[in-house]
Parts: sequence; structure tokens; C-alpha cells
Amino acid sequence: MPAPLGGVSARLPDFPWDKLTSYAATARAHPDGIVDLSVGTPVDPTPDVVADALRAAADSPGYPVTIGLVETRQAVIDWLGRRFGVRGLGLDAVLPVVGSKELIASMAFHLGVGPGDLVVHPELAYPTYEVGTALAGARSLATDSLTAIGPEVPAILWINSPSNPTGRVLGVEHLKKVVEWCRDRGTLLISDECYLECAWDPDNLPVSVLHPDVCGDSHEGILAIHSLSKQSNLGGYRCASVVGDPAVVKELLAVRKNLGLMMPGPQQHAMAAALADDEHVDAQHAVYAARRVRLKAALERAGFRVDHSEAALYLWSTRGEPCWETVAWLAERGILAAPGDFYGPAGAQHVRIAITATDERIDAAIARLDA
Repeated sequence: MPAPLGGVSARLPDFPWDKLTSYAATARAHPDGIVDLSVGTPVDPTPDVVADALRAAADSPGYPVTIGLVETRQAVIDWLGRRFGVRGLGLDAVLPVVGSKELIASMAFHLGVGPGDLVVHPELAYPTYEVGTALAGARSLATDSLTAIGPEVPAILWINSPSNPTGRVLGVEHLKKVVEWCRDRGTLLISDECYLECAWDPDNLPVSVLHPDVCGDSHEGILAIHSLSKQSNLGGYRCASVVGDPAVVKELLAVRKNLGLMMPGPQQHAMAAALADDEHVDAQHAVYAARRVRLKAALERAGFRVDHSEAALYLWSTRGEPCWETVAWLAERGILAAPGDFYGPAGAQHVRIAITATDERIDAAIARLDA
């Protein structure tokens, strides 16, 4: 008898959202229905400029190439330069990918990280960093302290600014220190920058790790990941990119070619159109900003304290009690939030509350919090 298939799932942490099922049922029982603020999924319309580009490219009978269209990669370069002051990128430094989550989950495996290797990610973090490390058979360490890593040299160090779940923004000096630390040790630094366009504090704007003030004139040893899901309402399009050290991008490209991982041609055209158009990004930013201001004020009136949250699409909130008690309190009012311990033990007294619901649902949540 052949050995049974499977076993990989045993290395993975439990899927956290399964634990929310009963609380979601409580929230759905509210007379006016659930206000689901647990997941940061876009709800506003896809911009016309993007949908039009997708329709125009719909006749796409041939296979796309893994490296992506020149115009798509150039659009990424132009966007990073125009919006975030990144310079010195060539076409060989950009690789379009099918969604940032797929890339993050597979990154360690695709770069040959495996048993015996260490991968470091933030203390409070998107669970996919840990999932990708486990899939590769490597060890993970959750810490924000470089000194806590000790003498071992990590294969990969992940940073996330603006942060999911906290909305925290890392400053230029901190980022410079991390870049220097990684370069001194030969550790690959990967910066998850999917919320770069979602900033709310003009005095604390996020900076890409690829900016010359952070990394100098070279992107050696650095990758940055960007997504259009948040800034352009393209969650369903799965448009993302990895940008940085051409040598590392070349290695990813070689692996992904062999696996047949490629972004569909129509989506590449849509991605280029989205990145070239600032108007829809600014308009969506204004919509989120207004929702955030109203919801934050209501949470504070209801006795919550909102920590960090200067960027991203969440309000990192606490009532000074175990997070599951807060989840239950909100669910009784028909509001579903994500418990902070989904993102690590340090989140045990916080909940993550998304600002991505419609205006009508945000207003419903505010009325319930004020009741």
C-alpha cells in the first residue's frame, strides 16, 4: 500500500477564522443584521478605468509570460517613483504576481528556505508569514527586537509597515537600522507594504524600504511587496507585485517559471491602468478616511482606546479586557471584529476593527455603539 497523502496541514497553525463562527452567528441574529468589520475586504466599486482596461484586454488566447508585460512592470516602477520617491529600479527588479497572499505564503519555499533555517516576522503579524515558514519546514520567530534574535542569522526577516493589524508606521531611521542589520548578516529583508497608500496621519507617512533615504543607492538584499487590493478595490483581480533586488527577483522568476505561476494577461493590463491613475486612489482614500474618523470617534465614545492605527484599514482597539470578551460584547450588538490574538499573543487585549464596510454599515455600527 502506498503511503497516504497529506501531512503538510499538520505543520500549519489552526485557521484562526474558524474560531469566529459562533460570534458571527450571534452578530447575524441582530434585528438589523450583521456589521462585519472582521475582514478588510474592499466593498466599494472597482474603478471604471480598471474595469475598462480589463474588458479591452479580454481577448487573450495565448499564455502570459511569468515575468509579466513590460508595460505592467514599468507601471509599477512609475507608481513607486511618482507616489513614494523610489528611484533606480529597472524592469528586472519587478515581478507581477497573483495576489500578495500567495506570494507571501510561498516566498520561503520558493527561495529554498527549509529545515534548519530561521524566518523572523513581527511580533503582531498577518498569520501568513508564519504559515509560509511552516510550509517550508523552517522555524519562525515573532519579534520586533533585533537583539532578541540573538547570534543566529535568519534566512529572511519580514517587516510590515503600515502594519496589519495595528496600523503602525515604521520611520525612516528604524527602517535604515533594519536594512543595515540585514545587510551586515546576509539576511534577506522583505517588506510587506500592501497598505502604503492607506495613510491617515500627515505627520507620520509610511516610507517604502526601497526609498533612497532608507536603503541608499542600492536595493541589494531587499524585496518589497505591493498590492492593489486595498488602494484600488481590486481584491477580486489578484493584482500584486514583488520589487527589489534583481538577483532575488531572478531567482523567484526561475522557480515560478517552472511552476507555471503567472498573472493572467487581462489582469496585467488592468494592473497597469490602475497604477497609472492616481485620481481613483485619492478618491478611495477620502472615502476610507471619512469612515475611519466617524468609526474611531464612536469607538472612543463607547469606552475603547484606539492604539496606533495611523495607517492601514483597521482600528486597533481595546477595552482593557481579554480580546474574546470584547469580541463577544461587539457580537451582541451585531458587530463582528477580529480578536487581537489572531495576530500573536501580544494582541490578547485588542481587537482589529476594519473600516472597509459600506457607509450604511459603518453608520449602523456607530448607532449600535452609541446606543
